Amino acid sequence: MTVFTYSQARQHFSEVLDRAKREGSVQIRRKGGQLFSIVPVKKAKCSPFDIRGVKTKATTSDILDAIRESRSR
Repeated sequence: MTVFTYSQARQHFSEVLDRAKREGSVQIRRKGGQLFSIVPVKKAKCSPFDIRGVKTKATTSDILDAIRESRSR
């Protein structure tokens, strides 16, 4: 794992991000010795609107009746 000083990371931030993407993470060390990690966020493979189906005994007509009833109020 690559470790950058705070000053190096600030001056070459683009390189820090590229290396984090390649290696999985990089660390930045502050003057006082504190370590921080930069880790790339992985993209979700599916749409945020994809949801699992729900098993129910309701029929299509039951659902349509419930919609009509809620709209008539």
